[in-house]
Amino acid sequence: MKITLLVTGKTTGDYLKDGISLYSGRIKHYISFEIKVIPDLKNTKNLSAAQVRETEGKLAMEQINKADTLIILDERGELLNSEEFARFIEKKMISGCRNLIFLAGGSFGFSELVYGKASGIISLSKMTFSHQLIRLIFMEQLYRAFTIIKGEPYHH
Repeated sequence: MKITLLVTGKTTGDYLKDGISLYSGRIKHYISFEIKVIPDLKNTKNLSAAQVRETEGKLAMEQINKADTLIILDERGELLNSEEFARFIEKKMISGCRNLIFLAGGSFGFSELVYGKASGIISLSKMTFSHQLIRLIFMEQLYRAFTIIKGEPYHH
């Protein structure tokens, strides 16, 4: 199985880049993993939030194949603890899922097109985080999930 984190806009801030690099390297010891970046939209001042969502949604869908499994990272999604998330990942691996894509959207959320393609929605917290910070939080939890699956001590 391959896992992709699909994000909108490049990551700024050295502390985020360093953390993402750290966890990306750790995750790759367990599974094929990559981060794909949808470029930030230009001239969004003249666009409504709905127009931004629609445009970002179309750009995201261009990165997702028909056979891919899409999971949206959204504050309105299902809350899982770390063990439940590990079981979720493990079930996807056992089920023969080839490409599992997690989508962390931009500031305005997701279009109906994206929600329609999604196989599930997961929330990483009841709190709201910046769309850049979510990348690091997600990657730490993905790494933690694999250590739980493998019975390694990181989770404790």
